[in-house]
Amino acid sequence: MRDIEASREKIQAEVEGDIEAVDNVMRITRIRVRYRLRIPAGSREKAERAIATHATKCPAANSVRGCIDLTIDADITEE
Repeated sequence: MRDIEASREKIQAEVEGDIEAVDNVMRITRIRVRYRLRIPAGSREKAERAIATHATKCPAANSVRGCIDLTIDADITEE
């Protein structure tokens, strides 16, 4: 994210997925991503905008669009 430090201590993600049999074939059907962000005070709007638009700019998300249900949200802490 622009102007927000992207170190491991500042940005973490927890990812879960569901695997189901679709037409007798095992498929990943849903992925849920929850970011934990520690951001500088006053930058919440930038962080929320980045999370809201993340899927449209992420190569992985764009690769599975229409095939796998993807949800992205974040727990944001200002420091």
